[in-house]
Amino acid sequence: MSYAHTSRWTALGVLSAAGLMTILDGSIVTVAMPAIQQDLGFSPAELSWIVNAYLIPFGGLLLLAGRLGDLIGRRTIFLAGIVIFTLASLLAGAATGPGLLIAARFLQGVGSALASAVVLGILVTLFTDPAERGKAIAVFSFTGATGASIGQVLGGVLTDALSWPWIFFINAPIGVVTVALALRALPADRGRGLAAGADVTGAVLVTAGLMLGIYTVVKVEEYGWAAGHTLGLGAVSLALLAAFVVRQATAKAPLMPLRILRSRNVAGANLAQMLSLSGMFAFQILVALYMQRVLGYGALETGLAMLPAAVGIGSISLFASARLSARFGARTVLVAGLALLLAAMLLLTRIPVDADYVTHLLPAMVLISGGGLVLPGLATLGMSGARESDAGLASGLFNTTQQVGMAIGVAVLSTMAASRTGELLAAGAGQAAALTGGYRLAFAISAGLLLAAFAVALLVLRRPAPATGGPDSATKPLEATTAL
Repeated sequence: MSYAHTSRWTALGVLSAAGLMTILDGSIVTVAMPAIQQDLGFSPAELSWIVNAYLIPFGGLLLLAGRLGDLIGRRTIFLAGIVIFTLASLLAGAATGPGLLIAARFLQGVGSALASAVVLGILVTLFTDPAERGKAIAVFSFTGATGASIGQVLGGVLTDALSWPWIFFINAPIGVVTVALALRALPADRGRGLAAGADVTGAVLVTAGLMLGIYTVVKVEEYGWAAGHTLGLGAVSLALLAAFVVRQATAKAPLMPLRILRSRNVAGANLAQMLSLSGMFAFQILVALYMQRVLGYGALETGLAMLPAAVGIGSISLFASARLSARFGARTVLVAGLALLLAAMLLLTRIPVDADYVTHLLPAMVLISGGGLVLPGLATLGMSGARESDAGLASGLFNTTQQVGMAIGVAVLSTMAASRTGELLAAGAGQAAALTGGYRLAFAISAGLLLAAFAVALLVLRRPAPATGGPDSATKPLEATTAL
């Protein structure tokens, strides 16, 4: 796909704005949940669905959306996603009761899945030069970190200064501008047509399996891992996903050709991402809870306290990751970033009840900046083995493992932290000490997940070879890799 140099970077700005909007929404809503609960009358059980109603369609539809981008056209799917997300945001802000807000959040998840699934696919087909692609991925990762940091601070500001509906209304102008620019900046691609891969049976199996699996995971904290609800639905989810794999091995036009997993960089990067994101996303949630429930921070104070981590991740991804990857390779940079994250989690296993921010938390926030090396490195390696015709699918797969990893991480670490806290309370510990003990255990488990990701990066991933070009590039890998 030939495209002018300036147009490519304009297109990157559009893709980054879309990523900023969806990530902003994911982080901004968490600090406004108490105000939403009070205003709309959510029960404690219903409150979790403000998040869950978004996560389930988002994670469940990413793989299907990515493949539809290859078949129908990635720009078409991207624009449809932004339009749905923007309209759903207006509906969410206008909600007058729990039911309408939950429905709007579900539609937001659908829109986010459509737009997010094809972003990396568009990006890697626009930037075929390895050096330029590294810079583009670094810029895209920077906007993600920016969205996370802005969301935490902006959520508190908007909720306190105006009211909670404005956390959703803010998406409207961003969405309108993004659509207007995307129509001009993104190259039109017709896709290969539904006949090239319209596997309806496979689509139903994978979407149902992923949605049910994510639903099961997000409800673990309520039911427990050994409950019949968790084991039963988990078994059904695994059966659906197993049936999907069998279907893909036998279908004439599979939704997800299994050849994509033969690249050790694609398979390894997705596994490493699932492990590392499980620990990183849980860090964001659990540190915020620790600062609020143990140290007594408010919503705005918590956002500001976590700002050094987000700024560090964004700055390193924007200014350092591409240069370091060009010099040392994406795999080496990824390993270094994982080592920094592991050190941060090990520090957090020692947090006291009466922590001083500068002494006990700031060093970990600085080390978390290693995420600015991890996220671009994973994206580069995860997309390196995909053919141009499968770029949307590879992008959808990469985003799917990201969402599943985050959901599993929060479910596992939150459950283990709560269980440990309960044990300490039963043993006579005070509330603050018991909570701190639970968070320490969670951070230790997070360190274990990051150590496993470190091992995958060392043992499985390989440095991508220079990109191949020429007229047949649509059927060749975007970057050659060693097969499994």
